[in-house]
Amino acid sequence: MRDTDRLRGTHGRDATPFPGALVAACCVMTVLAAGCAGPAIRSQSPELEALAELEADTKLVGDYTAPWGLNGKRIERAALVTGLSDTGSDPPPGPQRQTLLADMQSRGVLEPNALLASRSTSLVWVHGYLPPGVRRGDRFDIYVEVPSDNETTSLADGWLMETRLAEMAVIGNTIRDGHELGVAEGPLLVDPVSGGTLDSKSRIRARVPGGGIALTDRDLGLILAADHRSFAMSKRLGDWINRRFHAVIKGVKRGVATPKTDRYVELEVPPIYRNNLARYVRVVQSIAVIEPPGGRHARMQLLARQLTDPVTAPVAALRLEAIGKEAIPTLREALASKDPEIRFAAAEALAYLGESIAAAHLAEASSTLRSARPAALAALGVLDDANGVDALQSLLTSRSAETRYGAFRALWRMDPELPLVRGERLGDACSMHVVDVDGPPLIHVTRSHRPEIVFFNAEHPVADGLRAEAGPSIVVVVEGDTATVTRFTPGQSDQQAEVPATADAIVRSVVGLGGTYPDAVQFLQQASAARAIQSRLAFDAVPHELDGRPTIHEEASARARDIPDEADAARASGDQDDGADEAE
Repeated sequence: MRDTDRLRGTHGRDATPFPGALVAACCVMTVLAAGCAGPAIRSQSPELEALAELEADTKLVGDYTAPWGLNGKRIERAALVTGLSDTGSDPPPGPQRQTLLADMQSRGVLEPNALLASRSTSLVWVHGYLPPGVRRGDRFDIYVEVPSDNETTSLADGWLMETRLAEMAVIGNTIRDGHELGVAEGPLLVDPVSGGTLDSKSRIRARVPGGGIALTDRDLGLILAADHRSFAMSKRLGDWINRRFHAVIKGVKRGVATPKTDRYVELEVPPIYRNNLARYVRVVQSIAVIEPPGGRHARMQLLARQLTDPVTAPVAALRLEAIGKEAIPTLREALASKDPEIRFAAAEALAYLGESIAAAHLAEASSTLRSARPAALAALGVLDDANGVDALQSLLTSRSAETRYGAFRALWRMDPELPLVRGERLGDACSMHVVDVDGPPLIHVTRSHRPEIVFFNAEHPVADGLRAEAGPSIVVVVEGDTATVTRFTPGQSDQQAEVPATADAIVRSVVGLGGTYPDAVQFLQQASAARAIQSRLAFDAVPHELDGRPTIHEEASARARDIPDEADAARASGDQDDGADEAE
């Protein structure tokens, strides 16, 4: 019998479960894939066969759909970098030069060819990725690289001029672009390291952390598989999703799912999942669409038993989270397990169900289960009560830089005004935070998300005798307990400031004298390389992000089920594909 017939309220066979066989059944169950409800091993026992039939007759949203919108959308364009110290070059003729010249002329630049020929400028190729679920005005990272046929030798000290980014395609010998989806500008941060030197390729690559601003929203949704496409199915899936999830949209509380066509369902994101879109989509796909009569109670017992096995616990916890509040008692019981992976799986689901009892278990997982650290910190970040805050603060003293900075960022996302993480804004350059906690001294610098320096511990002294540069025009000299920060500007009087010989005070002074974020980072890098600071200097000590990109197996499965890619999906939703058709 077809699934669409079941959705109309008919069932092809009696699927009455046998609860008494649940314990034995789970002993022979293997891991259940997120979109597949049936066990891989069948028993000859009639009771177990009936229970297996119950599982086979339970259909989930993921049995009919695949996610759309979880990948980053690449946008790019040729751009101009200025302010180079005689390391730029005149770009060769070609499509990139033509594109940049046309852009400069449209902006009213006088003698653009002369400007391109200057050694203080360079043509670069700029790109960024609009993250899943991005909203107009959100910031994203920018990546800058000198094309291989250019003679520029370094991008250090450069400034990326305002650049409009779009999806691009090369047709013949011409670069064609679609709609402008982002804008980028800012000082270039040539990839820093805590010690050593950069090779020639590294010198012509740079980033602008948070240097892009989105000019559009990106939607999230589900694409129906080819053999399940119909308006009735699309609406029914939306109805089941909306029974589980609601969100306040334009001041009105309503369901998160909006069926757009016979093959596309658009999803709004509840605030609690805003920083973990991949989990949100997995939970949505774990919502049951078809459950045989009386199947919910037996299925809950089955999931409870699967939650006792570390192999099946992650999927079981996800499906219990998809059930909602009704599953909380079952998940709470699993917190008493002796297995740390089972406790983590249950605690993660409980966090997204708003149960702060999970906080201590998530903090434990962050410290002891490295593979679980990103997900544990993300889950802690949604527990914005005393238990969640206390658990995150307890991690700020960890010896692991990943754990400490991950906890800081979760607290900052939760509430930037929390006294412990509030920090200060240093002009337009960066944010600086001094987190007064115990533990080994650590200075953390970001190359992504936003320009930010975090000092863990209150004291970070700089040793006597250091002479370091902070960009092309600022020099720091340390004598005893005092640091002299001097800015040299041709044709003007030198600017000078004396500050305590501590890393945070010097960074504050560098920016105060007109230095940029890359200038401040350069000082920290040179001080660390000279061993003038004993604090550990770490760059991007961030647990692996939950980016939601599909695995190879998921992509193969999508192709096998004739599920379209993002370009096709936009047409399925009834919308234009942000200029992709234009580029074609």
